[in-house]
Parts: sequence; C-alpha cells; structure tokens
Amino acid sequence: MEQESKRLNKYISDSGFCSRREADRLIEDGKVEIRRKSRKGEAPRPLLKAGLGDRVFHGDTVYVSGRELPKKEPEKVCFLYHKPKGVVCTADRSVPGNIAEAAGLPSGVTYAGRLDKDSSGLLILTNDGELIDRMMRASSGYEKEYLCTVDQPVHDAFVSALRSGVKICLDDDAHLRKHPNGLYVTTRPCKVQRVSDRSFRITLTQGYNRQIRRMCKALGANVTQLVRIRIMRIRLGDLKAGGMKKLSPAEYGALRESVGLHADMKGGRR
Repeated sequence: MEQESKRLNKYISDSGFCSRREADRLIEDGKVEIRRKSRKGEAPRPLLKAGLGDRVFHGDTVYVSGRELPKKEPEKVCFLYHKPKGVVCTADRSVPGNIAEAAGLPSGVTYAGRLDKDSSGLLILTNDGELIDRMMRASSGYEKEYLCTVDQPVHDAFVSALRSGVKICLDDDAHLRKHPNGLYVTTRPCKVQRVSDRSFRITLTQGYNRQIRRMCKALGANVTQLVRIRIMRIRLGDLKAGGMKKLSPAEYGALRESVGLHADMKGGRR
C-alpha cells in the first residue's frame, strides 16, 4: 500500500498558512523546504528545497521562509473583518499598516481575497485553506458587491459601459513579469446600480487587482471611495471599521457548504 501522503501545496494550505495558489508561488520562489522523516537511530536528514508537485509524508517537516509549519491541522475558525482604509492586505509584519497587526490575527489566520490599501470593507479571515481556495477561484464566479464613489457624474453611458465590460490594462508587478507592457483584458459583464449622482453599487464575479479603479479610470473617472459591502451571501452590515466578528459554527458551516465543501469545521489531518 502506498504510504499516506499529501500534496505539498495542500499541506501548506491545510496548516492555515496561505491558500494553495499562494503556496505554489512560495514553492516556485524557493521559499519552501522539506525535512524528510529520519529512520530510527538515523541522524536528522538535511533540508531539501521543495518543488511543485512534491508530496509530504507522515513525519516530514515543512518550513516556509524558515518557519516550521505545524504537523497537525489547527481547529478551523472564520471571522468577518471590516478593513479600514490604509490597512494593507499582507501578513508581512515589516510592512507598515499590515493586516496581521491591525486586526490582531491569530496564528495561521489569513484573508480570503484582498482589498487594496485605499479601499475598505468586508474581508473573510480564516485558517481554512480549502475555503480560501474555493472563494478565490475565478472560475467559480462568486459575487462580491461594492459601493463606489467617483469624481464624475454617474451617467447612463457610464453605467452601461461598466455593465457590458471594460478593457483594462493589468500592469501590477505580477503581470509585468510575464507581460512587460501589461496585459489587456476585458472585464466580465456585471451588475451596476446607480445610488446617487456620483456613487453606484457594482457586483463582480472576478477579482483583478484594483479592478474597479481600473474600470473607472478607463472610462475617465477616478474612484474617491470604495467599500466592499458583500461577499456571496455575507454582508458587511453594521460592523464598524476595524471591527471583527467570529462566525458561529452554523454560519461557518453554511459558508463552507455554499462553496461546495462539507460543513464540518474540525481540524485534524484527513
């Protein structure tokens, strides 16, 4: 019988460190190492640089950027957080205003889907790697709703253009590495509802970096305020900026089921 093992990216995700997609990036960047389990009486084995597709066997130890990951999965938890403007979605505590310190994140808890520094609103924080992966999978088409204010009148042509899809240039660092002149894409059709002369609600089913800001800029407007007010069926409601709320087991189970996962929230290796 083949020895029980787990794909490395899933092992990292299950530890609550990050999503599988981010784990793959860390592996590609050479930041993940594995120490294989030693046989009885054998000296500790050397650290090995990990590669994509590697598997982790019982007794192996995995390190990310020199940090040892726990061998046992922690109990799964999930929080709603109202990210204030100015907080940066990064677990790197050397970055001023990082979310780990701003929200006082428990060990292993990270965010499912980012908000840029200048935006505020609803974030889901969890150590459930499977949940993060499902929510961040672009092909799933889960809805995220925002309240947006711009510096130009929200006229009918502007709303219609947003609804139909806008050609934008992705020129963040991740895309520029592969596309020196930026990558041009057309956004998916989306729901847009005018709220006032200069504000509107917009519901996206994808999440390009600074997508709404790029869409508005392509149409000649600048975003002055952007707040995420809903992720799927979960609403920001009256949660105040900087506030955090732990989901009950029933709420968390319902969230897992809404993305096609079992409602069980217990940790432990499966």
